Amino acid sequence: MPTALVTGGTGFIALHVIKLLLEQGHKVHTTVRSLRNPTKCKPILDLQFRYPGQISLFEADLTKDGSFLQAMEGCDFVYHIASPFLVPSQIKDGLRDCVKPALRGTRNVLESVNQCQAVQRVISTSSVAAMYGDCIEIHSVNKGTLMESLWNETSSVTNNPYHYSKVIAEREAWKIHAAQDRWDLVVLNPGLVLGPSMTPESVSGSLFMIENMFRGNNRMGVPELYYPVVDVRDVAEAHVRAGNMPNSNGRYIIAGSGETFSLLELANMARSVHRDMRVLPNRNLPRVIVYLAGPFVGVSRGWISRNLGVRFSVDNGRSVRELGMEYRPVEGAIKDHYETWVERERGR
Repeated sequence: MPTALVTGGTGFIALHVIKLLLEQGHKVHTTVRSLRNPTKCKPILDLQFRYPGQISLFEADLTKDGSFLQAMEGCDFVYHIASPFLVPSQIKDGLRDCVKPALRGTRNVLESVNQCQAVQRVISTSSVAAMYGDCIEIHSVNKGTLMESLWNETSSVTNNPYHYSKVIAEREAWKIHAAQDRWDLVVLNPGLVLGPSMTPESVSGSLFMIENMFRGNNRMGVPELYYPVVDVRDVAEAHVRAGNMPNSNGRYIIAGSGETFSLLELANMARSVHRDMRVLPNRNLPRVIVYLAGPFVGVSRGWISRNLGVRFSVDNGRSVRELGMEYRPVEGAIKDHYETWVERERGR
């Protein structure tokens, strides 16, 4: 069986990818920023115990050039999943906090791929954020349906810089790939990723937003925002299939449905399993409240006007046809997400 490197091994998506690769008999190398953090490393150490001799752990940092070379040595495939994440309120300087780290991380990993002759294919985790910045953009350029051919043309360093960092990082990946002819590149663009977590803490955008809702931080209501949603187990499956299937190529939208879901709809799906359903929101916030509150959480009123209440469709057909994906229901993803969140909160 081939050997695969999974970057960012303690991440929400990465741990599921690692687990699936191990179950299929692959040898796995994976990276963490620090081997001296036992809490973050524990899920990987647990997998090492369950799959002895199959998984090796290395220290590497997206911001340190060449730090992935040792982990990449002898690998046939690279699953580049590691990516910096900040919520809007944490972003003080879009260029410094989002764009430069994302660009440097992509260059660091792919320039290491260029030096490792064994690597045949890179499977890179991007996001639907690289395809659109504002929901209304999808209606103006493609009649309301998100497709792989679309690129986010509206985000910038000052307007939704996290989304812009996804655009810049993915474009850089395609640029580096085009400059050589030894290794293939497949890019996966998942929507909002939910489902059971193997991580000891919330470190992704989807976890941060949804778990705040579980805690009751949005009991007064939520903004009417719509997202493509996908189960993390399906995201992992798509990664492994993209690596295993010889003809996989280009970009793939990874979304569990052809429709998008509002935060209120997701809350309603969780209501039947939540220990105290009273803390979940039961209404969309009035538009005027969202406009007034937006700037205090790092969201501009212009962004709100282009996204609030704008539902769109998603074409996930390419992943179904070419990768053979059979997606789980979104309702199951959010219920399982809640159950593992409860278990993790009890352990704190």
